[in-house]
Amino acid sequence: MRIARFVHPGGIAWGVVEAPATAGANPPFEALTVAVIKDHPMGPIEFTGERYAIGDVRLLAPILPSKVVAVGRNYAAHAAELGNELPERPLIFLKPSTSVIGAHDLIRLPIDSDQVEHEAELALVIGRVAKDLPREQALGAVFGYTCANDVTARDQQRADVQFTRAKSHDSFCPIGPWIDTSFDPSAARVRALVNGQTRQDGNTSDMIFDVATLVSFISHVMTLVPGDVILTGTPDGVGPITDGDTVTIAIDGLGELTNPVRAR
Repeated sequence: MRIARFVHPGGIAWGVVEAPATAGANPPFEALTVAVIKDHPMGPIEFTGERYAIGDVRLLAPILPSKVVAVGRNYAAHAAELGNELPERPLIFLKPSTSVIGAHDLIRLPIDSDQVEHEAELALVIGRVAKDLPREQALGAVFGYTCANDVTARDQQRADVQFTRAKSHDSFCPIGPWIDTSFDPSAARVRALVNGQTRQDGNTSDMIFDVATLVSFISHVMTLVPGDVILTGTPDGVGPITDGDTVTIAIDGLGELTNPVRAR
């Protein structure tokens, strides 16, 4: 099931994204519809009877997290391209909720950075309170998966040594276009395309720490609550985005997240 959050003529709602039965395995985006549901999608799903063509609504970030926990250096080739050693345990940091935007929202380049880069990532959304979970129970806390872009001011990251300023600017955490509750994260192709040209092309099977390990590890550090988002790391090939670019994060079987880039 794919859950979207969107603006429609009656306001803001969550809905289930559906395709016509005749659309086949890979229906075109314009063939999709959104069936509005009552209340929050992490509770019982009850439909209102309203339905919209997806082209007639504006998709928002599919969740508003209390926190975004990101993982650094979780692909060996990415660690190598930045000259970093492989971590012995997950390297985690936080991005503020104010950095979150949705599909087609603008990534705004800060005026005090000359090197902003894309980072294509698989993200997961927590579905229940999770604390001190053993690895074998960790996937049970996951509600679903979405695409993410861990936008980074690389010059600020180098200058500060730690990650907070470089990762926390408003609009530096695009997520979407929806949450897929049945997605298999074990071996999915993850790409970043800038103006239609492939920059990153990796696979989640190359992650140093898999999803279950990450959820378990983070839950031993901090309590995870429903709606929290975890970014699982980026493959190699990170590179600059500049004013006028369009960046797309594409994950096979999950969807595409596209955002235009503009100077602030």
